[in-house]
Amino acid sequence: MTSSRRPALRLHIDWTRCDGRGLCTELLPSVLDRDDWGYPLPRNHTPEPGIPAQLQPDARDAVRLCPRLALTLLHPND
Repeated sequence: MTSSRRPALRLHIDWTRCDGRGLCTELLPSVLDRDDWGYPLPRNHTPEPGIPAQLQPDARDAVRLCPRLALTLLHPND
């Protein structure tokens, strides 16, 4: 895979902070699903899903609005 195909950012979920409010799943429905208790589940079944360029503004909103500060955007080298 070439670097141009890799997502520029990955979404890290801090499971010790998350309490399943589900706001991130509403802002990123194509990246995150929700389990029965409201906790986010990456749709691609990876621990840190990649964020496509067109979804990066929504991902930044999810990080900024997370009430438990459980989300972080990571760059490829982080």
